[in-house]
Amino acid sequence: MRLNEKLGLNRMPVIRKLIYSVLGLTILLIGIAMIVLPGPAVIVIPIGLAILAGEYAWARRVVRRGRVFVGRRMQRRRAAGVKE
Repeated sequence: MRLNEKLGLNRMPVIRKLIYSVLGLTILLIGIAMIVLPGPAVIVIPIGLAILAGEYAWARRVVRRGRVFVGRRMQRRRAAGVKE
């Protein structure tokens, strides 16, 4: 059973969208702040985007572009013979 069903959010799409938006945006903003503050911004920003991707197409596109970018980087590293 999905969390949305447990909490009854599948029957209230407006409230679900609001909760996911506030949570995802908060985590994303914390990650952006961690770019200049001490913290793992590289980990936190994708988590915020992943939460937002559940509700917004623009966030899904950003996550997809990030996956393609990381995949290409990994291929280049493997081709260059760099150990991970």
